[in-house]
Amino acid sequence: MTSRDRAPLGTPCWADLWTSDVAGSRDFYAALFGWEVEDPDPAFGGYFNFTRKGKRTAGCMGDMGEAKANDTWKIYLATDDMAKTLEQAEARGAEVVVPAMAVADLGIQAVLVDPTGATVGVWQPGTFPGFTVLNEHGAPGWFELHTREYAVALDFYRSVFGWETDVVGDSDEFRYTTVRNPHGDGEVAGVMDASGFLPEGVAAQWSVYWEVDDADATVARVSERGGSVVMAPESTPYGRLAAVTDPAGAPFKLRTPPS
Repeated sequence: MTSRDRAPLGTPCWADLWTSDVAGSRDFYAALFGWEVEDPDPAFGGYFNFTRKGKRTAGCMGDMGEAKANDTWKIYLATDDMAKTLEQAEARGAEVVVPAMAVADLGIQAVLVDPTGATVGVWQPGTFPGFTVLNEHGAPGWFELHTREYAVALDFYRSVFGWETDVVGDSDEFRYTTVRNPHGDGEVAGVMDASGFLPEGVAAQWSVYWEVDDADATVARVSERGGSVVMAPESTPYGRLAAVTDPAGAPFKLRTPPS
């Protein structure tokens, strides 16, 4: 388990789900991960949080007026200067699709599309730092960007979010870079060259791996509760990994770390 007061700058600090089936998502994720579910807050358009052991671990909301939910999980990266981050992002080819907006005293949020087409949120914390527990059952375990423009993505995130990175593989079969934790040992995210396997018409995308005690048992529960299996659990040097969707079609991933 990793506990922290707030995320290091430039690293993933929050994830939320934009779902076309709010009631179904509340039931599905509560049953799958043992999450508790807060009541929707009318002051924030019905947004609500999933919690684990009383601590917030993810957010969720449905349609936003005429904007219909696209059944996706969105990752947020931490900043301490939203205006500067968005200015630098636009200068580096990103499109700001949701301008900076204060969320009461909780913080400031924005959403951009990076130069490779991946949607990512940005969060400047106020009283709310994002998730504070990682790497235990039902908590975030890893974050990953799949992109066809690997070099462009790395240049963008290094420049705008201050990433320090390490190359893990640099062959046509496996081209992958990890993002160092700037406040200690280990890594906090990865970038995959997905040009060889990302389906045509599918945009570059960020994804979250939820850590689970038993990936195989969790995948079985996904199927039992109406979700779909995209990639059955398989063993890797990084643990047992799987990819699934919830019943509304929102994709996410699962990871049981190596023993």
